[in-house]
Parts: sequence; C-alpha cells; structure tokens
Amino acid sequence: MANGRSEMQRLRDLTVLRRVRDRIDREYAQPLDVETLARGAHMSAGHLSREFRRVYGESPYSFLMTRRIERAMALLRRGDLSVTDVCFAVGFSSLGTFSTRFTELVGVPPSVYRREAANATEGIPPCLAKQVTKPIRNQEAQPRRPRLS
Repeated sequence: MANGRSEMQRLRDLTVLRRVRDRIDREYAQPLDVETLARGAHMSAGHLSREFRRVYGESPYSFLMTRRIERAMALLRRGDLSVTDVCFAVGFSSLGTFSTRFTELVGVPPSVYRREAANATEGIPPCLAKQVTKPIRNQEAQPRRPRLS
C-alpha cells in the first residue's frame, strides 16, 4: 500500500510541476520567482527547485530565463523593436541583466543577434526559424573559464 501511495504522490508532483512549467511558459514576462511559483504549487521553494531540476534538468529560474531569451530572440528576429523594448517586453527589468543573460545563452549580444538574425532567417517561415534558432543552454555559448593569476 505504501508503494501505491508513493506512486500516486509522484504522479501528483509531476502534474504540479507541469503546471508550474506551463505557468512559466504563459507568464514569462511577469515578475516570477521561485517563491511565487512554489506558493502557487503549494510546495516549499526548495522542494519545487529540487523536483523541477530532477524532472526537467534545470532549475525553475534557469527555465524561466531560457523562455525569456527564446521570446526575445523571436522579437529581435522580427527587427521592428529595439533591444531595450525587447528587454522589457520579455520581463527583464534591467537592460544590463538582459544583455548578460542573452549573451551567455546565445553567444552574442542582443544587438548583434538582432542585426545578424534578420539576414539569417530571411525567407524562412517563423515557425521554422524559431525551431532552428532555439537556444540550448550551455551549448551555443562557449563557457567562460576563470583566469588563474
């Protein structure tokens, strides 16, 4: 009986984690933090973070940043918004933080991406451009190694 109960709890947790992930997808431009997401899921922030990482391979914060950068990439490819407008449209409150996160994930600053992406995706349907240019954390950007003095 205990095994059946733990299986039921695991399935409930997966359902809750899927709802958290879906909320991040829907509300990526809103001010979200782990505590807010955890409250909405009726979990502690620590438990949510551990379980989310176990199931999805990254923390809720990392997932949120990836979603924001994906949306930013799509807006920058359109070419009709400034980098600053895109920054605020996807939920960042600081242009510096946006530029840093974008560069870490994509490998180039947003201004360079905006300039180059317009040419690179010209003539490609938006649904395919999104798939081809989707950021993959720690794969597109070269990791920075600390300098040893």
